[in-house]
Amino acid sequence: MNGKMRKRGKIRWTGLLLAALLAAVSLCACGSAASDAQDAASAQTAAAGASAGESSEPDLLDTVLERGTLIIGTEGTYSPNSYHDESGALVGFDVEVAEGIAQHLGVEAQFMEAEWDSLFAAMDSGRVDIVVNEVEYSEDRAEKYDFSQPYTYVHGALMVASDNEDISGFEDLAGKRAAQNLTSSWGKMAESYGAELVSVDSVSQCVELLLSGRVDATLNAETAFSNYLSVNPDAAVKIVAETDSTTSSLVPVPKGNERFLAAVNEALDEMRESGRLSEISEKYFGIDVTQEN
Repeated sequence: MNGKMRKRGKIRWTGLLLAALLAAVSLCACGSAASDAQDAASAQTAAAGASAGESSEPDLLDTVLERGTLIIGTEGTYSPNSYHDESGALVGFDVEVAEGIAQHLGVEAQFMEAEWDSLFAAMDSGRVDIVVNEVEYSEDRAEKYDFSQPYTYVHGALMVASDNEDISGFEDLAGKRAAQNLTSSWGKMAESYGAELVSVDSVSQCVELLLSGRVDATLNAETAFSNYLSVNPDAAVKIVAETDSTTSSLVPVPKGNERFLAAVNEALDEMRESGRLSEISEKYFGIDVTQEN
């Protein structure tokens, strides 16, 4: 009897031990499955994030900072904004504005010179990062570019030969020949008044055509004319009219680069608050055109 009871006790304890082991294995299996599921979910989330990062376009700011240079498109023949001095160095109001932007970003300014008509094509192809060359806003440009805040406020001016008595205002341009860059905003303005455009690339060419009688007038920024007359005070030309409103220079930035655009605006703010914008305006134009009238 005692032997049977001991045998049954062994069986009972063996059964309890087996049940406990099975329960432990089951709990371990459940815990492992939960852990595996959590790991899989985390991996899936990480993969999705990586995928999203890979699909987003990099901001131009990252490219410029990594490269260490800001590549700037400018004419190099448009005094006093962008031209070469007697030593051959590239100088001008817009040149110094561009250098100020690069300095704010902590990179070197690198200039690529081209004719006006080629500057935007260079930016479209990625050969330059920005164009700084008295660029104004237009609806056509706004389809492809975002624009910085204004950094100048300039009146348009109408110049004719000193002996010209037929043109005294913009309305008199109808049917007349005007020396203009064909794709500039000044050219478009002259055309809007009915002028026939004759293609030129510089203010000096405009004056040459005026003096030779091959054109009747030319329209440009007051700053461009004032600079020319300060260097050539005896030129037989005169300013007969100025626009009531002003136009502004802006920095165009390829669309989709919000951080880069913000950095450009920060640079312009910094130059305005420090007085640097006013200083270089006085240096090249003889007047401060960086403040809104």
